[in-house]
Amino acid sequence: MKSKKKPEPFTGEGPLKERQLSKHKKPKFKRQESWRYKRVKENWRKPCGIDSKMRKKVKGWPPSPEVGYRSPKKIRGLHPSGYVEVRVQTVEDLNGLDPKTQAIRIARTVGGKKRVEILALADERGIHVLNPRIAKELEEIEEEEEKEGEKEKEKTK
Repeated sequence: MKSKKKPEPFTGEGPLKERQLSKHKKPKFKRQESWRYKRVKENWRKPCGIDSKMRKKVKGWPPSPEVGYRSPKKIRGLHPSGYVEVRVQTVEDLNGLDPKTQAIRIARTVGGKKRVEILALADERGIHVLNPRIAKELEEIEEEEEKEGEKEKEKTK
């Protein structure tokens, strides 16, 4: 009698490598007849039509997306680094995040000051930042604002 192997807890290594291998084998799905006409782009569209060779999956025609090309269920929707992606807009959004499994992506609408605060707090808590755009230090930003304020006062005089 064979012993059943217990499922391993998700560490991120095996399934991620498995996805990389399967993505390497996965073809680039092209729209039907896109190679024939310039006006038809390569963006995938489901083939339709009663005589469509691609819809019928005739040998020699390009492959269509199928369930078998899907990535493993454990890692579906994860960032390629293996972290679960969390969007952050405020400093309070960092509360309750798990640095081992979650990584943050700072929203693009966040300004310089708040970005510096979020980066500092994330670094302090050991949270991985997916888009750590290099921002000036908080003091440098405040100094620039003071200079701009002084220039405006001089102009109004």
